Amino acid sequence: MSELSSLNRAGVAASAVQRYATVRAHTAALCEPLAVEDYGVQPFVDASPPKWHLAHTTWFFETFLLKASVPGYTPFHPAFEHLFNSYYNGVGEPFPRPRRGALSRPTVAEVLAYRHHVDEAMQPLLSAEDAAIRSRIELGLHHEQQHQELIVTDIKANLGGNPLRPAYAADAPVPEAAPVALAFNTFNGGKGAIGHVEGAGFSFDNELPRHGVWLRQFAIANRLTTNGEYLAFMEDGGYEQPGLWLSDGWAWRCQQDVAAPLYWQRKEDGWWEYQLDGEAPIRAEAPVAHVSYFEADAYARWAGCRLPTEAEWETAAANAPTAGGEPVKHNGDALPAAGPDTPPSDPAPQASFAQLFACCWQWTASAYAPYPGYRPLAGALGEYNGKFMSGQQVLRGSSCATPPGHARATYRNFFYPKDRWQFTGIRLAR
Repeated sequence: MSELSSLNRAGVAASAVQRYATVRAHTAALCEPLAVEDYGVQPFVDASPPKWHLAHTTWFFETFLLKASVPGYTPFHPAFEHLFNSYYNGVGEPFPRPRRGALSRPTVAEVLAYRHHVDEAMQPLLSAEDAAIRSRIELGLHHEQQHQELIVTDIKANLGGNPLRPAYAADAPVPEAAPVALAFNTFNGGKGAIGHVEGAGFSFDNELPRHGVWLRQFAIANRLTTNGEYLAFMEDGGYEQPGLWLSDGWAWRCQQDVAAPLYWQRKEDGWWEYQLDGEAPIRAEAPVAHVSYFEADAYARWAGCRLPTEAEWETAAANAPTAGGEPVKHNGDALPAAGPDTPPSDPAPQASFAQLFACCWQWTASAYAPYPGYRPLAGALGEYNGKFMSGQQVLRGSSCATPPGHARATYRNFFYPKDRWQFTGIRLAR
């Protein structure tokens, strides 16, 4: 029994070492196609330079594991504790977010050396039996995977906003699958439950606790809204009709002079869209992406529908496979695709869905707020999610840039209503 227990512990440790190495290596691989000049660019305040992401994800392990659990650990550079703290006021003063792109130093080489230093120091902890340490390592890896998605979208914001419209990767495949016909699947409503089942794999604290909900009968679209359908909204004057827009949305549209999704550009021969493989005419059958909550809500009103609540969305997606696939490679396969159908998530045989996962995050009508009985993590890690539960909207599903393991029915993503540099799309409800 003792020998078997030792073998099990060795297997768990080997798995942790491999997972840590795989996640950390993938973050660096996403940056391989970049020129050194790209590493320090901050295209706008909400996005961050790739160099900062590489350093901040390393700072997380150094701050919450090495400094906390390794006696006598000496930080790689004392100033990095300030420079690469994102928003954890409980462990020090964060460097101002708007100025991340002003940091020409440390160099990319120094940041990569920082990553190597921390990776080496982390090795003994990866085989630790302490449950709290293992839990923090797992959180750190999921945190890094969240930043992998941000690296992809922030690179796109940089290159897509450049007048040269350079490709991140020239060999990105273009999905050719046609969308399924738009239909609405009806759910009877009644008493249900949403939220992660505690103990059933990893979840972030904002997915807990699982709790009961009461739903009226509702119907939800079997797929995402396409570029062609959204273009019809534009051609019908959707951006010029204040009656379709929330008050804050109309003010945002006017102040920012918004007239199309982000990365769309009108040319003599029609609308073009920037993707990670460069600029090309929009594909009418592809799902519309990079729209704000304000735009999604206005489109839904124009279409005679509304956006689903997060409880409706989770109920519809509860039994669907996540279809996360492989993580985004540096060959640029981050293009929203039509996607395969998924099996029914409702007893009704007609209930089938496409594009629930691995395509575009889907705006919901739900404000980002704590679940009944929610408790943030203890200490500074309690700042991870809870303090952002104000003024933001919940998005569900996952995108083509989401790493595997982050696509699950209970995952609660959240952004401000104006945000649209993520792969955000529209699923209608009524």
